[in-house]
Amino acid sequence: MKVQPIDDRLLIQPIEEEEQRVGSIIIPDTAKEKPRMGKVIAVGTDEDIKEIFKEGDRILFAKYAGDEIKIDGQEYLIVQRSDVLAIVK
Repeated sequence: MKVQPIDDRLLIQPIEEEEQRVGSIIIPDTAKEKPRMGKVIAVGTDEDIKEIFKEGDRILFAKYAGDEIKIDGQEYLIVQRSDVLAIVK
């Protein structure tokens, strides 16, 4: 299935952080913070957003931003342009 965001939205794939440890204690997934970095999978239809973001860009986004969706068993987020904090280069 192919998803095309509309207007000023981006389809991103969250990038999970590496397993966190404190000494020999592994912090469980439920205690970890949500990922705040993601990879742009698709760019919305707005002309301004197409000039700023390209597919494959890595971005930082607000902690509780976006709507979670699942496509073919993979989790994605649809976030608005205003929730994007930076492009990671």
